[in-house]
Amino acid sequence: MTAQATTARPTAGLVGKDLRLAFHRTPVVHGVDIDVAPGEVLALVGPNGSGKSTVLRALARLHSVTAGEVLLDGTQPIHSLSPKEFAQRVTLLTQHHGAVSGMSVRDVVALGRHPHRRLTRPDTHGQAAIDDALQRVGVAALAHRPLNELSGGEVQRVWLATCLAQQAGVILLDEPTNHLDLRYQGEVLDLLRDLADDGLAVGTVLHDLNHAAAVADKIVLMAGGRVVAAGHPDDVITVQHISTAYGVPVTVHLDEATGALTTRILGRHCRNRLASA
Repeated sequence: MTAQATTARPTAGLVGKDLRLAFHRTPVVHGVDIDVAPGEVLALVGPNGSGKSTVLRALARLHSVTAGEVLLDGTQPIHSLSPKEFAQRVTLLTQHHGAVSGMSVRDVVALGRHPHRRLTRPDTHGQAAIDDALQRVGVAALAHRPLNELSGGEVQRVWLATCLAQQAGVILLDEPTNHLDLRYQGEVLDLLRDLADDGLAVGTVLHDLNHAAAVADKIVLMAGGRVVAAGHPDDVITVQHISTAYGVPVTVHLDEATGALTTRILGRHCRNRLASA
């Protein structure tokens, strides 16, 4: 996967202010502020059930906001936009996808062009956008293969290409490295960095703290539906913050090869070895 020039996208950012979210009237997110800014990667991290994916879905208009608001460009409430207008500005890669049995890879990626289609005029940039998206995620050679013949990692990359074909200014991703082997985890992280460097606003949920530290400009660490820490990775990925959020002892050190912070859990056997050393 490589960075390539693309058709101009509308640049925008998403700002969530004092977001309070609930499931069946039970509060699950309590007063979260979040800013997905153009030219940056923001990573939401935290233990299972911390509320990070719920926040991401609220930014994408897939979870209703109990209180607070989400603004496009910091000024326009996202619910003031029609579904098609919103889809031209914001796209989301989810963990679960609809059934598309029998469709080719290219046809699936073409679904990303739906906000740009009109009955009265052709989608003049559609084919170029699809070709670019296929190339960017490394599935151009699979374009005519049925999606249901691909591996889980290949399918994940196809759905990422579908989001890129949408050519929105904000891209939100829920666990984009899920199901990918080591090579493609690295390539997806590189792609997120490339997209931000191209001026897009990138917001992603990541379980792997090392991935977040490697790619993100800002990290929001959540636990129990609240923000434990937010800011630059060096300020968020600390022994105190991570141990507090996850409830386990950890070590954090600077990887000399990459210059990024690396987090390791101190499991019971590791603690026993340290105690007996």
